[in-house]
Amino acid sequence: MGSGSARTPDLSACPEADLSVGARPEERTNTPAIQTLSLSKRFGDALVLDEVSLAVQRQETVCVLGPSGSGKSTLLRCINHLEVASSGLVLVNGQLMGYEIRGNRLLEMSERKVARQRRHLGMVFQQFNLFPHMTALENVVCAPHRLLGVPRRISGERGLELLAKVGLSDKRDARPNELSGGQQQRVAIARALAMEPDIMLFDEPTSALDPELVGEVLDVVRALASGGMTALIVTHEIGFAREVADRVIFMEGGQIVDEGPPLAVLDAGRSPRMRQFLSRAHE
Repeated sequence: MGSGSARTPDLSACPEADLSVGARPEERTNTPAIQTLSLSKRFGDALVLDEVSLAVQRQETVCVLGPSGSGKSTLLRCINHLEVASSGLVLVNGQLMGYEIRGNRLLEMSERKVARQRRHLGMVFQQFNLFPHMTALENVVCAPHRLLGVPRRISGERGLELLAKVGLSDKRDARPNELSGGQQQRVAIARALAMEPDIMLFDEPTSALDPELVGEVLDVVRALASGGMTALIVTHEIGFAREVADRVIFMEGGQIVDEGPPLAVLDAGRSPRMRQFLSRAHE
């Protein structure tokens, strides 16, 4: 990826794509926050995403479930262009993600332009990825100060507010090795929020935690969802998905095989594979 790339995605797989997505943001209030159009991703001969089309509405919370290797994490990484899709398109707030239109062609954006687009997408990974030499507060304020040019005093004040929001006001001066896994993940969430994103992507945020630490992270995610933040959450916590999701998606083999309201999907288990997945999860 980068300014030297002229890679054009294969648009034949997504004839529904409207390449005239040049409307001003105020004219796109009814467009989805996230939209994927026939999104596919290959790693060598392995087809990891197979023409996935979905839409996440503004202020909607969508939880993505599925067995290991079903394409859940790759979907998130393609949405924020950390992985370049093999075909298909991603739109964020009605804007093409990772590509720009020149004449009648789509060309991949420079990394700098993609980074500006990613400001709308906060992402929390399985691993915390905190800077080990920085305090919790410094980890939170680093990106707004360095990337957005926010004055240190203002970014510091905002950082303290965010640490309070995730319940870590008393850990502002602690370094990552002085924090539990749950505390580190909450700092990572505060760090993502510091860029003031419109949308939050969570890639199994509790999978690296000891069981007794899971609840404190889910409480923070739950509060964000109830506060109206648009969220796409890959999780294996079925009870959490049932509680917070407006919609649940079940993936297998790189495809969406079931989706709908939590009660319909998680309790009825409309697809045989979904019923099998739920039965194993409850063993």
